[in-house]
Amino acid sequence: MAKGGFQVEELARLYYPNGHLLEGEDWDYEKHWNHTQELLKNENVTIYEAAFLIDGLFIRTDILIKKGENIELIEVKSKAFDPDDEYNFIGKKGGLVSEWKPYLFDIAFQKYVIQLCYPDFRIKSSIMMADKTKKASIDGLNQFFRVSKLANSRTGVKVLAKSKDELGNPILGKKDITEIITGIENGKYDYGNGLSFIEAIQEYGDIYKNDTYSNWPTSYMNCNKCEFKTSAEDKKNGLISGFEECFKIQHSWKDEDFKKPNLFDIRGIHWTKSKKLFDKEQIFVTNLSKDDIGFKSSVGKLSDGERAWVQIEKALKNDKTIYVERLRLKEEMENWEYPLHFIDFETCTAALPFSKGRKPYEQIAFQFSHHSYERNGNILHCSEYISNKAAYFPNFDFIRELKKSLENDNGTIFRFHNHENTILNAIHSQLIESSEDDKDTLIEFIESISHSTSKNFNIWKGERDMVDLWAVAKNFYFNPTTNGSNSLKDLLPAALNSSDFLKKKYSKSIGDISLTSTNFSNDFVWLRRGEEGELINPYNSLPPVFDNWTEEKIEQSISEIENINDGGAALTAYGKLQYTDMTKAEIEEITSALLKYCELDTLAMVMLYEHFKELVV
Repeated sequence: MAKGGFQVEELARLYYPNGHLLEGEDWDYEKHWNHTQELLKNENVTIYEAAFLIDGLFIRTDILIKKGENIELIEVKSKAFDPDDEYNFIGKKGGLVSEWKPYLFDIAFQKYVIQLCYPDFRIKSSIMMADKTKKASIDGLNQFFRVSKLANSRTGVKVLAKSKDELGNPILGKKDITEIITGIENGKYDYGNGLSFIEAIQEYGDIYKNDTYSNWPTSYMNCNKCEFKTSAEDKKNGLISGFEECFKIQHSWKDEDFKKPNLFDIRGIHWTKSKKLFDKEQIFVTNLSKDDIGFKSSVGKLSDGERAWVQIEKALKNDKTIYVERLRLKEEMENWEYPLHFIDFETCTAALPFSKGRKPYEQIAFQFSHHSYERNGNILHCSEYISNKAAYFPNFDFIRELKKSLENDNGTIFRFHNHENTILNAIHSQLIESSEDDKDTLIEFIESISHSTSKNFNIWKGERDMVDLWAVAKNFYFNPTTNGSNSLKDLLPAALNSSDFLKKKYSKSIGDISLTSTNFSNDFVWLRRGEEGELINPYNSLPPVFDNWTEEKIEQSISEIENINDGGAALTAYGKLQYTDMTKAEIEEITSALLKYCELDTLAMVMLYEHFKELVV
């Protein structure tokens, strides 16, 4: 996503050509400030990454345009917006929209520093973003801005276009926000912490220059998502935890206190309850009661409060055994019809579209994997789909192939969490707007296996609406080794470590168990052990992308991909497959790695199902 932002920034520069780029030695504030001053002596000039330094305040601007004594400050963001929405930045109640507040105050700070440096300049503030109402008018727009590990490049984006004329119709939009910025400066819009805009600048500046601890009060909402926590590995590498520093100073915690179960560790407590407990200094769970956490029983499944209480009790007792609602889980599983189908989608959204006719951040479904589990226990990797063609919109082929895979019986279909249902809703909308000959048939299929979301004007719930295996785990199962997480990447190793059945079965080669594979050989073993005898997470057993290539051949490749073992790596790989100058051999290796990764995703769902089946027998 960060690289996507840099792509948008490079595109924006082409909208304002012939600018001077200030780059290299970013740490040298004086150098870039002096360079900016020289450039601003020109009557008219465009600068990318202009630098301003005064009284310990320093900023860099994305695009700055000077015409006489007039300055336009343009901040470039990769977020998408609808230019016709009058509530983009200011909400219906007159306040700043929360998700935009950090960006708007950032722009206000940039304008403030520029004005201090040049009091006589008249400054207009604008923001440029992806316009989600615009469609790309050419194929391969994204690939004119190639993400790469460029030396001495801040953005890591190699621009292949010489001018905006090669890029078709504009897909970025610009909004004048001068009035909003003036409101921030005048105190119309509150910054927070009881500080005005100017007071915040002064206080933050003093803290930064003096390197002092700010001692701002801790809070549940902010500390729960603190980005300055450290893992054991971080600490080995000498990194210090800002989270621990705050709690040692403000709550007098000792080193051993950070090992005690606390509110931040427990999932399922409503944030309003956690906030009240935190404010009363009831942070450790040792003395919490059911009433404290808002415990409520639920008929037919574990409520959030029940899950939280199970986690608390097990944490206090250091109990690593599984908790399962066996009867309820068994009743749920008895409703499932064989053969069972497990599906997983790999998808991508990009600020700059890959193909003609698509909008910024439009959903692209480029791959699926499909395992089936038969009544006799046979497991088949029965189908898969992947599109590795550049500048091609695959969604309609994707849904046709999925339909072929699932329409031959009435077996229960499983997804994991909401992603697959969300993607089917997106393709549903794309089909409605399309001129595909079979769109009615495809729409009918989508409606048969999914349900409509709040974003869809049509309302439906299919007879074979997919069962969410994430919800099954959440409703009936708790494994302490997941620390309350219901992510498949956490549930799988937890299940493997907890299940003797899974350990025994998947420690054998594929050819020795009732399992077929499309992308792995019969002698491949899913469950292996490390040097100290620990089980290796199967996702860490996936082979590197260019496993059999020489170092020389890898250096000649252009994708710069090493491993594909998570969703982020998969969508990055798909982006690299859009390179039109990539060799056939490299395309094949990346495609093979994507197929292996996606096959494991659906096999992981099968393993989780087998674990549940083992528990209810």
